[in-house]
Amino acid sequence: MTNSPEIQSVKNRFGIIGNAPGLNYALNVAIQVAPTDLTVLITGESGSGKESFSKIIHGLSHRKHGNFIAINCGAIPEGTIDSELFGHTKGAFTGAVDDRKGYFETTDGGTIFLDEIGEMPVSTQARLLRVLENGEFIPVGSSKTKKTNVRVVAATNVNLVDAVERGSFREDLYYRLNTVPISVPPLRERGFDIELLFIKFTSDFAEKNRISPVELTEGARKVLTSFRFPGNIRQLKNIAEQITLLEPERIITAEVMDKYLPKHQASGLPALMRQFGQGNSDISEREILYKVLFDMRKDVTELKKLVYSLMKGGQVNQEFINDHEELFEEINTSTLPALPSAAPNHEESPYPVYSKEDDQHIVTIDNLQGSRENVEDITHEDEEESLSLERNEHEIILKALRKNNFKRKYAAKDLGISERTLYRKIKQYDIEDEK
Repeated sequence: MTNSPEIQSVKNRFGIIGNAPGLNYALNVAIQVAPTDLTVLITGESGSGKESFSKIIHGLSHRKHGNFIAINCGAIPEGTIDSELFGHTKGAFTGAVDDRKGYFETTDGGTIFLDEIGEMPVSTQARLLRVLENGEFIPVGSSKTKKTNVRVVAATNVNLVDAVERGSFREDLYYRLNTVPISVPPLRERGFDIELLFIKFTSDFAEKNRISPVELTEGARKVLTSFRFPGNIRQLKNIAEQITLLEPERIITAEVMDKYLPKHQASGLPALMRQFGQGNSDISEREILYKVLFDMRKDVTELKKLVYSLMKGGQVNQEFINDHEELFEEINTSTLPALPSAAPNHEESPYPVYSKEDDQHIVTIDNLQGSRENVEDITHEDEEESLSLERNEHEIILKALRKNNFKRKYAAKDLGISERTLYRKIKQYDIEDEK
């Protein structure tokens, strides 16, 4: 859309910089809807200038002499937002020592700008819907209905249609707010406006701080306009002020400009994980934690199997290693610590003797297996039975119970386990009270 004299007049009055077609179209819609009392929903990315449009709508309306108040719905706690918007009576809740008027009552005859409307609690959405439909509201703790004549301009940087599908935003309120939609284009779609805004910001900052503004070379302009600016106008302003303040030279080259732009053109902000096959459904922190714990449990179970395979007779199950290669992807066998081999020829000590040279040699499992073939198995069957873990555990538990006269509380304390665990072991081994 072209820049008509009416649009240019609004730009000059409200300090709007740029000539992008998308910006001109959004301004034209704002100019057309301003004289009416229709509800307006402004959509656009964070930092794209949505609040400026709400001021334009208020300034060009017959309510321009009334109050204008901008409220960030995401910045007010859920427990107090009803009181902030609709007021409360004395004693309505703890700390309500007096009656208090809400924004809808104090702004009667003016305009309320509800930013981040998508963050508003569902219970408050029902109250807002009643105001939009009937111009009525009830303060918190009161039973009396009050009237208000307020125009509502809402804004959001999220997709409210998706929010409606998820059940976090009321469908009837969405259609009531979306009477006249205005879409503010992101900065990356405004072309030459990026350079105009940069010059505006650096000039204003330089004048305010009594320093010389900077100038851009042709290469710096190309670097600046090719950046995507995920933070939009707010990010561009920050970069312009940083360069103006920190750079000693007033001529900015492409190399200098590139130094102040983030290397990754993505937003760089934390991203929410998505569930596969469920669209935009967000995974809660608890579900993420459960997934991590389940993965850890699986790895621990596999490691138990591996250790058991190594301990049982000293034989390594090669099939198990082949089937679970992912467990060994990050293991470099060249850095494994050396294991001692049997040394039966040492008469002075039954233990293997090490030297510094041994640390430089890697003993593989295959070598260990070969050395073990020469070791005689002197273990007897009756000794293997006595080493049964279950039998030893049964005997230890029984000994502790007898020592403490079968009082589970003291026996569990001696064993270093909980009383609940001890009770389960008594049931497992069918241990009867001998008292």
